[in-house]
Amino acid sequence: MTQTIIYILIVINIITFLIYGIDKWKAKQGSWRISEATLLILAVIGGSIGALLGMQVWHHKTMHKKFKYGLPLILLAQIAIIYFINK
Repeated sequence: MTQTIIYILIVINIITFLIYGIDKWKAKQGSWRISEATLLILAVIGGSIGALLGMQVWHHKTMHKKFKYGLPLILLAQIAIIYFINK
């Protein structure tokens, strides 16, 4: 069961990372964008590491306070939840 959860989280983080890159590309093209709510939901459902990496690699949403401060808080909350579940 634990391995399945780890694999799911890896996939979610890869998808989230790629979605941040796609949104950055769309921003440069001036085309339809992925909503900020979608980007944040991806982080909340387990893609916070992918979101943080996407911000750094793609230089995307780095100046938006809800991403700059919100994503690290989401990650800390997820770490705390995992800690208390496994305690």
